[in-house]
Amino acid sequence: MPRRLSSSRDEEVRGQNQEANSLREVARETAKLWRKHHLSYDQSKHVVEQTRRELGLEAPRERRRTVERFDRIEVERLIEAAYVHSSRYGFMVKILFYTGARVSEFVNLRVKDLHLALDPPQVYIAIAKGGSDGYVPILPALAQELRTHLGGRRKGYVFESNRSDKYTTRYVQRLVKDAAQRAGIDKNVTPHRLRASVATILLDAGMPLDQVQKFLRHKRITTTQIYAETSLQGMGENYIRAFGGKR
Repeated sequence: MPRRLSSSRDEEVRGQNQEANSLREVARETAKLWRKHHLSYDQSKHVVEQTRRELGLEAPRERRRTVERFDRIEVERLIEAAYVHSSRYGFMVKILFYTGARVSEFVNLRVKDLHLALDPPQVYIAIAKGGSDGYVPILPALAQELRTHLGGRRKGYVFESNRSDKYTTRYVQRLVKDAAQRAGIDKNVTPHRLRASVATILLDAGMPLDQVQKFLRHKRITTTQIYAETSLQGMGENYIRAFGGKR
């Protein structure tokens, strides 16, 4: 039986498999070396960064990106739509936005993390991604709403389900999506997009980049700069809109 000639697709798949096998082998050998030297997580990150510098490796320019965000009007519509569903849902979305918390941090907020008597009032974000715990300011009016919401309760999660337990991240994600649909926002609305939105709104309002970095609790300012680029893009769009131009 004659041998079938390989198609270009077959060759492409074979090449991908060979590359994957090669990378797995590199990973295995690297793991052996790191295990031998008992490297911690932070030490392994340092080794990776140092190795990249030694090899002169730089991230591709096309990987640089901006983050889609919502403007103030869209955020207000989203919160209002959540309030129409119920006051609890509306307040949850409101706190999620104004604290800039990640959804995993939001569901773990406890009453003891609220410091409402300070000037300005603050919320301590604990159990944060990458150990980036820290305080974030909130509006005095929001602090008063939190007092009303708690009704004198001094312990437990800030937002609790009917079983007096915290909400799941999936539940909050669904809540945000539902509010977006009710508000007629034709975008992919997620809790992380709300976090991106508060960051760019703060930057548009003139907050320095290093302060936004602290508010978001980013360990590296380069992460915050992604939002700065989004803010600059928004500025261009607003400029054109202000003068009645077309893109």
